Amino acid sequence: MRILVLGGTRFLGRAVARLAAAQGHDVTCAARGVSGAAPSGVRFVPVDRDDPEGLAPLGGVGFDAVVDVTRQISHARYALAALAERVGHWSFVSTISVYADHATPGQAASDAPVLAPAPPEVDGPGPDHRWYGECKVSIERLVRERMGGDRAFICRAGLIVGAEDPSDRFPYWVRRLSTGGEVLAPGRPTDRVQFVDVADLAGWLLHAAGTGLAGTYDGTGPAMSRAELLHGVAAGLGVADPVLTWVDQEFLLAHDVREWSGERALPLWVRLPESAGLMDRDARPALGAGLAIRPLSDTVRATAAWMTADPAAVQQGGLDPADEAAVLREWQAVRDR
Repeated sequence: MRILVLGGTRFLGRAVARLAAAQGHDVTCAARGVSGAAPSGVRFVPVDRDDPEGLAPLGGVGFDAVVDVTRQISHARYALAALAERVGHWSFVSTISVYADHATPGQAASDAPVLAPAPPEVDGPGPDHRWYGECKVSIERLVRERMGGDRAFICRAGLIVGAEDPSDRFPYWVRRLSTGGEVLAPGRPTDRVQFVDVADLAGWLLHAAGTGLAGTYDGTGPAMSRAELLHGVAAGLGVADPVLTWVDQEFLLAHDVREWSGERALPLWVRLPESAGLMDRDARPALGAGLAIRPLSDTVRATAAWMTADPAAVQQGGLDPADEAAVLREWQAVRDR
């Protein structure tokens, strides 16, 4: 196929371009080129997507498939105006952040309510990610309108992990479990966790392009328990019998341990019950439509190898070791009373 990746220089877009080239496709990446380099074996075309005519350097070339990951509404509008008539299939990578209800586990893309589109004056998310889900809703609508129901694939990605992960969420646990010692595990062992390997998602996007898959799906793997996650990460690192101390959610919140990502956070942990559905969506439709999930150990090893090879690229978020030790001491004191 002749494939255009709008982006292709960072994480998922780069993984799609790399895999497409490895599969023998004719791949073009169109981006500014400031967030990274396109992988070898692809054609890179510098473009300015802020410009309504910014994709003119692509010329009048047609493509069998386009993959776009943008969060800017104008970027999607300009791209569709320039390319829709000469593209066979359009994959837009949206997000599970489009959903209005994050509390209910087991929801599916086919019937879960979504947010309202972004207001007219909003073109993209702010620095605090405000309007992120709403902007993706707006772009989904644009793609469906221009490409029709039979040429548009909307992939609402869950948490994406793996090599070249620009966040601290999965790398934190790889780093922490490789260090050893007593590990602070948030919440309960049975709490649910859900994600998808970037390479698996890239493979599914190319599968969708090759088979003409259309419709709207959640792009995420099956949920697992947090105990399965942490023991699985340890196993992938060759760490036997990790020492996990499970600390109550309310205790963590009372001690300023934060959720999800960032400074003083325990990544991949969400507050329950209000966010239970965020980490427990119904992955069966995606699996039935060709999403193939690799073993957790493969994801762990790929992530660890990248972290070792390029340590400067790894975000150092999460709970600092000294803070973790202090919280564990306080928790033990409470339990010993």
